[in-house]
Amino acid sequence: MLRLLRLLPALAARFFRSRRNLLLENLALRQQLAVLTRLHPHPRLTVPDRLFWIGLRRFWTGWKQSLLIVQPETVVRWHRAGFKVYWKWISRKRTCVGRRPTSRELRALIFRMVAENPAWGAPRIHGELKMLGFDISERTVLRWMRKAPRNPEPAKQWAAFLSNHREAIAAMDFFTVPTLTFGVLYCFFVITHDRRRILQFNVTRHPTSAWVSQQLRETFPYDSAPRHLIFDRGANFNDEVVGTIKSFGIQPKRTCLRSPWQNGIAERFVGSCRRDLLDHVIVLNERHLMRLMSEYIRYYHDDRTHLGLGKQTPAGRRAAVEKDPGRKVVSMPRLGGMHHRYDPAA
Repeated sequence: MLRLLRLLPALAARFFRSRRNLLLENLALRQQLAVLTRLHPHPRLTVPDRLFWIGLRRFWTGWKQSLLIVQPETVVRWHRAGFKVYWKWISRKRTCVGRRPTSRELRALIFRMVAENPAWGAPRIHGELKMLGFDISERTVLRWMRKAPRNPEPAKQWAAFLSNHREAIAAMDFFTVPTLTFGVLYCFFVITHDRRRILQFNVTRHPTSAWVSQQLRETFPYDSAPRHLIFDRGANFNDEVVGTIKSFGIQPKRTCLRSPWQNGIAERFVGSCRRDLLDHVIVLNERHLMRLMSEYIRYYHDDRTHLGLGKQTPAGRRAAVEKDPGRKVVSMPRLGGMHHRYDPAA
């Protein structure tokens, strides 16, 4: 930190120098930096050095061209690590509270009761355990009930339902994105099951139920609503949102607790967004994220091939007819050059 403070007087003195002197000094410093880079290709950076580059990235667009000692991806990784440390610190437990461990025999008995009595809830099973003399809370019983082995038949029935009704199904969900200042932005989207098209996308800092209802009104104008809409049990999708869904003539379909596989199309889109874009950038604010995601959705619809669509695109990109291996192929950058589209030259 002291080294950074010593740079401030030198920075103030450079405001009064001529442009020629600044260019010559910049050239001399770059030559010395090139020598140091050859001698020490992997220098050790301290925490103030990392914070300096994270802050400089926000205020200077040309920071990548002047970064020699580390890769730009390293700065992005530093920001992700800082985000995790920040939220871990503010979410730390204030008091140390423990509970007695549940024995393996008692867990096996709970799992047995769940399998033999599918209609029983936590209060019934907790009552039976009290009659047997076990000292255990109802909350602990519920926690272990959620971890009990499940019958695979309902999963097969759900997969058959999704496959047979994919033309009439849409799904909605949220995912979060960290910002440069360690804030959190919430991304809402609606996706169709038949062609994986994104019907609606928006970003907010406060995902209230009224905001979600307005997004649904913009997604399904007139008579364009699907027959079924799949969503999870998030607090954002309360009775007000369910009422809005039913007013469109849509049948709401909630997924089971802790069963993201039941909304697999939406979860796969979230994973694609992170792998293709969000894991490689540092988001500044809502406007920045909206611009990035708008470009990504255009790439997702028009250019990106999908395994679930037989290597086709949601917008129906047409494959080339000619099969000449010697023909010229042109490359068109997408998302600032992170991805490309390839077409035969005209």
